[in-house]
Amino acid sequence: MRKKRVLIVGGTGYLGQHLLQSFAENPDGNFPVALAFTHYSAPLPDTLLNAIPHALPFHVDLRTGDGLDAISDAFGQPDVVINCAALSVPRVCEMDPVAAMSINVPTSLVKWLSSFIEEILLIHLSTDQVYEGTKSFYKEDDEAVPVNVYGKSKVEAERYISANCRNFAILRSSIIYGPQTVSPVLKSLPIQWMDSVLAKGESMDFFHDEFRCPVFVNDVVAVIQILTNQWISEAKQVQLLLNVGGPDRLSRAQMAEAVAHIRGYSTSLIKPVSASSIDRGVRSPSDISMDISKLVQQTGFSPTSYSEGVRLTLESG
Repeated sequence: MRKKRVLIVGGTGYLGQHLLQSFAENPDGNFPVALAFTHYSAPLPDTLLNAIPHALPFHVDLRTGDGLDAISDAFGQPDVVINCAALSVPRVCEMDPVAAMSINVPTSLVKWLSSFIEEILLIHLSTDQVYEGTKSFYKEDDEAVPVNVYGKSKVEAERYISANCRNFAILRSSIIYGPQTVSPVLKSLPIQWMDSVLAKGESMDFFHDEFRCPVFVNDVVAVIQILTNQWISEAKQVQLLLNVGGPDRLSRAQMAEAVAHIRGYSTSLIKPVSASSIDRGVRSPSDISMDISKLVQQTGFSPTSYSEGVRLTLESG
């Protein structure tokens, strides 16, 4: 059997690294995999290369498409492409909307994929910030009314993919949390940051009136593995839009309280404040909790509760 080719775009990021490790180990797969990934920053960390020695790295600039043809030549046509690459800090997107659109709307990637003859599944990571945030538990067919540039760039990406890809699964992800990656990412991870702050024994402000459905990284990986397996085994057209969140609707204060309970810190250190009390340089939606019933129905997996995900994260060190 020919190995199925899986390309992870943005393989050095947080989710990308977790996906690389999962596909390299392939514990749940029923097919052999050839693995490749793209990166923009250089040089690549040895810790990552040593952890996934059989994965082929490619330097790619998604804004221009430079580097994609090298994948065609050295790796061949992928069967599944998972796009994790994004400019994902809302404040940064607000300051440079041109960069946000050029990176987050994958025009060069989609055009490259359209050059192949065989069918390819594009799994694209979107965000819960496509929603306006004026109610709870958004469903996929609710209108997308983003309030910031980051959300607008992601909506535009969804529209572009839907119009130009024959096979796609767009995953609207909430905050992704979990263990650190094999090559530590530079960005602050939510649970680890909360743990480090509370461990100092000093009080800290946490928003009590912004709500998300934080999702355990292993769950996101599992969803992508399931969709990949379904695509390869069934070989039928896929056009999916799925909310990918955890089962719990939580504020930042509630997220911090769960960390405190598990670690044994005093919850009096957590000072609930309104999100409107701090100027973050970007508008943020108030409640973008999501209904994930369609996700569960499509994949059949059981999402990890937030408290259990926090426990697993902290146990991992």
